[in-house]
Amino acid sequence: MTTSVVIVDDHPIVRAGMRAILDSASDIVILGEGVNGADALRLVDKFHPDVLALDVQLPDLNGLEVTRQLREKGTATAILILTVYNDPQTIFGLLESGAVGYVLKDEALETLVNAVRAAARGETWLSPAVASQVVRRAVGGSPPQAEVGVPESLAALTPREVEVLRLIARGLDNTAIAQELVLTKRTVQNHISNIYGKLGVASRTEAALLAIRHGLVSASSEDAPHET
Repeated sequence: MTTSVVIVDDHPIVRAGMRAILDSASDIVILGEGVNGADALRLVDKFHPDVLALDVQLPDLNGLEVTRQLREKGTATAILILTVYNDPQTIFGLLESGAVGYVLKDEALETLVNAVRAAARGETWLSPAVASQVVRRAVGGSPPQAEVGVPESLAALTPREVEVLRLIARGLDNTAIAQELVLTKRTVQNHISNIYGKLGVASRTEAALLAIRHGLVSASSEDAPHET
């Protein structure tokens, strides 16, 4: 199955870098590129791509306004934000407006292909630094009370999977988890796939929230998700 993408960013070097990364994936095809918000609206209307990779700061309409307009139209295209900004106002404004993913550009080289694939599947994809803010907001910034009893899905996790889940909830990416547990990245990816299947979740954020709500990790102080 091929995933179609439109890229909109006003920096030629950034667009070229994104194109090179996505072109390296055989299952991703780039339908068009734009430099501003008007281009984003026009290209989505023309091509109906699976994913719009969208910068936040554009010369005319910003990414937030583009996202709002596309959602008001009922556009099915998944909107994946790529930006250097990780302030709460920008993050939550875009997510609440309908963006399904938020990737920080300093880690886009490593995660862009997987983020695009996830967005096309309708899954949420958040950079660890962004996920940490979403988790803290979801739990109100206070230590959660562990719910009574352990749900069957959590009980089904192996001890190693529980370790991986705790590190996901702390905001660590796959590379950091591999280093922490002295595992290969592929092994970590396999553990995460198993965790998703057992918990019935589709994203790191959902897994992290479940872990926090059941007391596997605290969202406060030293156990708060790290920004990486």
